[in-house]
Amino acid sequence: MAKGGAKKAAARARRNEANRLLADNRFARHQYEILETLETGVELLGTEVKSIRAGQVNLRDGFCLIRGGELQLHNVHISPHTHASKYFNHDPLRVRKLLAHRREIDKLRGGLDQKGLTLVPLNMHLKGSWIKLTIGLGKGRKLHDKRVEERRKQDAKETRAAIARL
Repeated sequence: MAKGGAKKAAARARRNEANRLLADNRFARHQYEILETLETGVELLGTEVKSIRAGQVNLRDGFCLIRGGELQLHNVHISPHTHASKYFNHDPLRVRKLLAHRREIDKLRGGLDQKGLTLVPLNMHLKGSWIKLTIGLGKGRKLHDKRVEERRKQDAKETRAAIARL
């Protein structure tokens, strides 16, 4: 391998490490049909950042609201940092502000005004050194919709397996 190949591989590894997935909410993709997504920043405390980087975040029960023209993240549990005292640690379920442009918030507000749509956190990831949250505008699925989606995924999986055998 040429000299430059090792440098490129190391740079690619650093880039992949800088853009890694920290938490994923697969349950939201099962419960909701995601119509639109938006990547937002999150206003966090120092101990929250350390806990998130350690993978101690749970997005499963989370939801987003628009209050006073601001996006807010509710019911997302970020465990207290293990190496900080109780005095300096954060409240695990506190309401966190999401950072988005005004026109993006207005667009989401228009979607929320429709009946049956909600904002759910989909994943939390690193983008460079910043922690970003992807939220989705979703419509709740009924039980029969979930079954149809499961059947469609199973059929696609069987098709890929059959093609791979050939």
